[in-house]
Amino acid sequence: MIPRLIEGTIRKLAKGYPAIAITGPRQSGKTTLAVTLFPDKPYLSLENPDLRTQAKSDPRGFLASCRGGAILDEIQRCPDLFSYLQEVLDLPGTRGKFILTGSQQFGLRAGIAQSLAGRVGMVELPPFTVAELADRVAHSPWEAIWKGFYPPLFDRPLDPPQWYSGYIQTYLERDVRQITQVHDLDTFQRFIRLCAGRSGQLLNHAALAADTGISQPTAKAWLSILQASYVVFLLPPLHRNFNKRIVKSHKLYFYDTGLACQLLGIRTAVELEASPFRGALFENLIVADQLKRQFGRGLPANLYFWRDNVGHEVDLLLPAGPDRWTPVEIKSGQTVAEDWFGGLRKWHELAGALAAAPLLVYGGDRPARWHGVTVRPWRDFLSSDKTANE
Repeated sequence: MIPRLIEGTIRKLAKGYPAIAITGPRQSGKTTLAVTLFPDKPYLSLENPDLRTQAKSDPRGFLASCRGGAILDEIQRCPDLFSYLQEVLDLPGTRGKFILTGSQQFGLRAGIAQSLAGRVGMVELPPFTVAELADRVAHSPWEAIWKGFYPPLFDRPLDPPQWYSGYIQTYLERDVRQITQVHDLDTFQRFIRLCAGRSGQLLNHAALAADTGISQPTAKAWLSILQASYVVFLLPPLHRNFNKRIVKSHKLYFYDTGLACQLLGIRTAVELEASPFRGALFENLIVADQLKRQFGRGLPANLYFWRDNVGHEVDLLLPAGPDRWTPVEIKSGQTVAEDWFGGLRKWHELAGALAAAPLLVYGGDRPARWHGVTVRPWRDFLSSDKTANE
């Protein structure tokens, strides 16, 4: 197994909580990680109809058969089990006894909040970061973006487009219908593809709904489904009032760029490099990787962007201490240009003491200094062992 950044966080939480919950998208490696870290615990998947029936019909008997604890996979499939699990976790001296995993935030978090609050340490396991994969990541940013970061693509000889096609179909037919009643899966799939085309853009619910042919409330509900199942996330603007001119809409990103490429019909890395989506997907790579690193350290997301109403923008703001932020500009080009630094200058002018040393991350391979700004190649930036908070 490729070591995961989050392993230390999970081991630490297991010493302080009766149970650990690992959430994340399907195929992100939750089961592999749980079984590797806790080899002494039996693995029980509630996707298995027989086990699910047993847990539903006799929850106390089911848990009694796990006296030493267990790894309970996809536990949200049996929501009544949470209440009975509470009795077990309240026993004196119980630490790290149960490992709960699930690929849906709504079901797992709702069950924990209702019955197991304070008893469960929560972690999120997204696909790999660049630093976790190390030399397994392609040196070309386009190859890395196109292939994506799901574990199956790195432990077996799979064709990414073929794998992602099956992944999307499985997601539509299983997760979506388990979370909510989406009757028109074709329209929902069109909605996901339109979201992929808006990666790195300000979110406009009305425009997204109109382009999909659905109502705005439906668009918001469907976006919540994509967030709950770890397909997309929203990056908020920094809530600071700089002369009341800041943009307050969130930006839309995908957890995995390979999935976004598949949804956009980008068939090869060469095709991506010539695509009009290359800049947005390069930005998506950098932002998503930083978010995944925060999760890996067990830290809150705490990432933002900044944009004013006349177009000045900083793509990413990383926490740099109490009430301070490192501004990061992201450019997919391989040749540094003078006009890349306008947003960073404007941010420094407005932010004053809030601004830490600025960074510019680009698609090239040579570090540099321009006008007091550190310029870092994408791979060097993402391979660093430092997190946003360090």
